[in-house]
Amino acid sequence: MKKIEVVAAVIVDKGKVLCVQRGPAKYEYISKKWEFPGGKVEIDESNIEALQREIKEELHVDITVKDFLITVDHEYPDFELVMHSFICSTNSTQLTLTEHINFKWLEKSALKSLDWAEADVPIVEKLLQ
Repeated sequence: MKKIEVVAAVIVDKGKVLCVQRGPAKYEYISKKWEFPGGKVEIDESNIEALQREIKEELHVDITVKDFLITVDHEYPDFELVMHSFICSTNSTQLTLTEHINFKWLEKSALKSLDWAEADVPIVEKLLQ
């Protein structure tokens, strides 16, 4: 099974967490699901470098990576995902979506109201602890 290593940003601003919604996808089980923004780690790139690059590409904002949060190892039917998540901040909440169809800034208590991609659920649970 294909194994993909990715990073995810839990971007927090004024107590609210950024959630982004995927567009239609090849696999129904991740299509239009909510997730934390991020992406694949490229060769010779640290997790933090990958995260800063991906957020700049996907949302057109700069982030400061604060703390490591959790690594999730999740097996989907067609691939395995190893996702390293980090608490981040940004100086701008003005986003330009390039790969997602929607976004929301939510209080932590409202995170469970969204239909999350399965691999992102452990991150939500960790945030609610």
